[in-house]
Amino acid sequence: MGVDIGDLFRWEKISFKDLHDRVIVIDAHNVLYQFISSIRQRDGTPLKNSKGEMTSHLSGIFHRTANLVESKIRPVYVFDGIPPPLKAKTLEERRKRKELAEKEWQEALEAGDLEKARVKAQQTSRVTDEIINQSKELLKALGIPYIQAPSEGEAQASYMVRKGDAYAVGSQDYDCLLIGTPILIRNLTSSGRRKLPGKEAYTKVHLRQIRLKSSLKLLGITHKQLVDMAILIGTDFNDGIRGIGPKKSLNLIIKNGNVENAIAKIGGDNVPSIEEIKEIRKIFLKPSVTDDYSIEWPGLDKESVLKILCDTHQFKKERVAPALEKYSNVENMMKQKTLF
Repeated sequence: MGVDIGDLFRWEKISFKDLHDRVIVIDAHNVLYQFISSIRQRDGTPLKNSKGEMTSHLSGIFHRTANLVESKIRPVYVFDGIPPPLKAKTLEERRKRKELAEKEWQEALEAGDLEKARVKAQQTSRVTDEIINQSKELLKALGIPYIQAPSEGEAQASYMVRKGDAYAVGSQDYDCLLIGTPILIRNLTSSGRRKLPGKEAYTKVHLRQIRLKSSLKLLGITHKQLVDMAILIGTDFNDGIRGIGPKKSLNLIIKNGNVENAIAKIGGDNVPSIEEIKEIRKIFLKPSVTDDYSIEWPGLDKESVLKILCDTHQFKKERVAPALEKYSNVENMMKQKTLF
């Protein structure tokens, strides 16, 4: 998902205390995909109730958001709207990869290879309309605001930070930096640990903060040049040029100034046209966003939460109750006069 340019950026290790009283806009599609990919059984099967309905996303939303509000962080979720037309090819390729992964998952299960089965199962994850609607319903009951973006959720989230309505974007996707979020927080909704590939062992995961302005200064490029780098590497909207990764693209842009000059120098097949370059730049530099939103934390509707989780989706009340207590901070948020 997105352009993997993370190794180029300087990051700071922070804690939840550093985000006390901060408004963090969360890329909902990104974290929902994270939840349904990672919250699974040993063989890769997602969490389900007795009716066979997936509940991984609801568990993730409920428990991980509880940790945020307990730490006095003010989360706001932003959901994707209509994707740009140039993303159609990427979405179709993802669909085909998921279909192949589903086949390989079943083969691994039949062979008794649980490690491979879990990896392949994670690759089948889809954020469906049903998952989105159920997540919105739960967030409303929890008293957590959410916003519907006209197009890319990460673009709307980044816009809200630039506007001053929030401190940072919470996402695993580095594309938020391409779109121009001043601050990106990674691992915000993680479980705090990550499984090591091929091993029954885990490593601790820390919150990481990346500041766009200082990172660009360190790299010696502008925001527009960062987007041009991404075009050379390949984005959700173009394939990129074979053999060009983050470091090579950085050198090419520094030496040549922009993507047009770089392409003219290196040549090659499958290079984007001038029109395509302009359109991709527009997606990142002038994305479709809206000012039609409000950010309020109305407080917890405990009965609605219990109805959604316990009555409808068969969560156990004894496991829901302790996390519900953490949401007491939501009501306190509305008593604060300042956002930060």
